[in-house]
Amino acid sequence: MSRFVIPLALFAGLLVFLAIGLGRDPHTVPSPLINKPAPAFQLPQLHEQTKSFSPQEMRGKVWLLNVWASWCISCREEHPLLLELARSRAVPLYGLNYKDQRNDAIAWLDELGNPYLLSAADLDGRVGIDYGVYGAPETYLIDREGIIRFKHIGPLTPEVLQGKLLPLARDLNKSSDSHCNCYFYFRWPRPAGLKLLSRSEKIPRSKNVCKHFRTNCVAWFARTRRWLIRVLV
Repeated sequence: MSRFVIPLALFAGLLVFLAIGLGRDPHTVPSPLINKPAPAFQLPQLHEQTKSFSPQEMRGKVWLLNVWASWCISCREEHPLLLELARSRAVPLYGLNYKDQRNDAIAWLDELGNPYLLSAADLDGRVGIDYGVYGAPETYLIDREGIIRFKHIGPLTPEVLQGKLLPLARDLNKSSDSHCNCYFYFRWPRPAGLKLLSRSEKIPRSKNVCKHFRTNCVAWFARTRRWLIRVLV
C-alpha cells in the first residue's frame, strides 16, 4: 500500500499546480523585467531603413512599446484600439515589428492604418528575446528613466487600457513632473568633468530630497579635497 502513497502525492501536487495555473489570467504572467531597465537595442526603422531607433532616445518620456507583426491575428484584433490611442495622444506609442517581412509589415499598416510614431524592425527576434516576448502582441510601459513599469501579454483591451495602463502612465508623468528649485553653481576650484547646472535647469525631486543636488555636492567636496591635498602636501 505504501508504494502508492508517493505517486498519489505527486499526482495530487500536480493537480494543485494545474488548478492554480488555470485560475490565473494568462495576460498577467509575471515578468522579471518589471521595475528593471528596458533592454537596450538599436534597430533600423521599418519605413526608413537608413535611420535607427533606440530606447535611449526616449529618456525623459513615458512611452509605450507595442510588439506586433503582420502575421499576427491578435494584432489585428487590438489594432483599432491602438489607432484610437494614437489619436488621443495620451502616451507616445512606438512599435517593435517582430519576426516579420518588411514589405508585408508596411502593406499591413497601409491597409489598417499606422498608429505608431515609428516602428523598429526586429527581423530575427533577438530584441524580442531580450524583452521576454512570448509572442505578438505584447505591450510595455516604460518610464522616463527607461524602467519597464507594466507589461501586457496579448491584445490590449479597453478595460486594460483605461483601467491600468493609462492611469499608471499619468501617475508616472505626474511623479516625473515634480521638481525642486535648488541649484548648485560650482565655482572655484571646479574639478574637470563636473557638470555645471544652468539657472534654468530643473532637477527632478526624489522623496523630497534632490538627489542630483546631493550627488553633485558630494562629488564636488570629494574632488576639491583631493585637489587641496595635491596642492598643499
